[in-house]
Amino acid sequence: MKIAFYAPLKSPNHPVPSGDRLMAQLLMQAMSMAGHDVSVVSELRSFLRNADDPDYETLLQSAREEIGRIRQQWHTSGKPDVWFCYHPYYKAPDLLGPLLCDEFGIAYITSEASYSNRRNIGNWAENQCRLLDGIKRATVNLCFTKRDHDGLLTAAPDARLAMLPPFIDPAIFLAQKPAPHPFRLVTVAMMRAGDKLESYAALASALAQLPPNLPWTLDIIGDGPERKNVEVLFNGFDPSRLHWHGEKKPEDIAVILANAAIYVWPGHGEAYGLAYLEAQAAGLPVVAEHTAGVPEVVQHGKTGFLTPANDVNAYAAAIEHLLRHDDDRQTLASNARLFATTERSLDRASQNLNTILTNDIGTTDDSHLPS
Repeated sequence: MKIAFYAPLKSPNHPVPSGDRLMAQLLMQAMSMAGHDVSVVSELRSFLRNADDPDYETLLQSAREEIGRIRQQWHTSGKPDVWFCYHPYYKAPDLLGPLLCDEFGIAYITSEASYSNRRNIGNWAENQCRLLDGIKRATVNLCFTKRDHDGLLTAAPDARLAMLPPFIDPAIFLAQKPAPHPFRLVTVAMMRAGDKLESYAALASALAQLPPNLPWTLDIIGDGPERKNVEVLFNGFDPSRLHWHGEKKPEDIAVILANAAIYVWPGHGEAYGLAYLEAQAAGLPVVAEHTAGVPEVVQHGKTGFLTPANDVNAYAAAIEHLLRHDDDRQTLASNARLFATTERSLDRASQNLNTILTNDIGTTDDSHLPS
């Protein structure tokens, strides 16, 4: 099938790395692996940071112009079979796809869409109306987490839903043989305000509770506008314990992970966290909090430990346990590598996604397509 791919929050071609950009790239790769012709249909970013953003009308005008451009392009070179929208939500709605799909009679698919009644304020309320309409009329909505699935089902009981668990391409991690250094902790996260900064604060607080005689070190991979504030959080530690790597290329991250023993990141507000799957693919057990979408990618007691949300004592105790009990750490590490490189691999996701596309859309039967 010919698939027009659109990510209103962050294009796969966006210059700033993030989990959103990576997931968009992986989805395109998964569909291409299955033999589909996938291309980015638009670079329009519909992100609306505030409900009363004064640039909202400008954004709507940009969307109208973009629809005109795409319309003309399709009349010239032919329409696609599918419009595939990744991660539409109240701050970044799909202002293009539903209208074009209606006009051209093509299938509309969402993935990782989310809906929240709490966000029906200001311009976000209008975005939510568009979002809900798209979810209801979609040929299928792909849900990455049970939380998103249940949220969509509550908002649109008749919506067509299918589960597609989060996944990664494990190739660069499988290329590295795990060689864990005892007591070596590692984390990978952007340094920005909000949940990320809160997670760094929670991690620093937990590490401060570890017995001083435990010779742990921490590799910190990541950078961002809150770098100085993150560094302040760790001021109380012996500098020799901390290794600040800044932003690194994926291949370099794979090497650092392969030489660490435990992946530590509390995960406040994480939709799920591809970094957890990458760490597990590298052969690392994870210590995270049982919060948001983290349980979708970390299996408690099998590939890592999930401690109660905002319980610093429990989080510190879980880290200490794995530092002191290497047999347990090794068991979790083996399970983690197997889980991330098989059950959550790009190959598996490509097969699952192709099955969904084939069953819900097909290539010849147009009877179920939107009119």
